Amino acid sequence: MSVNLGKGQQISLSKSDGSSLSSVRMGLGWQAAPRKGFLAKLAGSREIDLDASALLFAGREPVDVVYFQHLTSDDGSVRHTGDNLTGGAGAGGDDEMILVDLGQVPDRVDQIVFTVNSFTGQTFAEVENAFCRLVDETTGQELARYTLSGGGTHTAQIMAKLHRDGGSWQLKAIGEPAAGRTFQDLLPAVAAHL
Repeated sequence: MSVNLGKGQQISLSKSDGSSLSSVRMGLGWQAAPRKGFLAKLAGSREIDLDASALLFAGREPVDVVYFQHLTSDDGSVRHTGDNLTGGAGAGGDDEMILVDLGQVPDRVDQIVFTVNSFTGQTFAEVENAFCRLVDETTGQELARYTLSGGGTHTAQIMAKLHRDGGSWQLKAIGEPAAGRTFQDLLPAVAAHL
């Protein structure tokens, strides 16, 4: 059963039988909001390039990043499946995916923060049906979903983070608006959530 997360909510990634998940997928989906007015209809729909990134931290120290130009973490535990330049899945499937093999994440990495930024510079007011979801990669079961609502004048979002809590992993929905076209632009805002 999937959990719809609100900003700040947290769930454990331990299974009901006490075991832990071994592999999860963070999926991102979005659509361009329809343009309004007569001339907008003539121009047709626009393309919006949102980019998902995973920032790996040891405490407050950045260790690695996975994004469209560095698809696999140096240790191989986190993998981006590729860049989607237009979106389109919206409420359906994932437009971009990041796979995390939790058992292979090095012990020193205790947090993985997922961010989304508008590489083409459009604000989230121009995006609709945007979501971030966590899926058990082994079973395909959706575990949690964070829906981005309300648009806004920001160009990025710190979506969620996986973090170690004792011997298990937790997922926390962050949902913090930010400004930036790349993950580097977001590092100061991410630091507040470590």
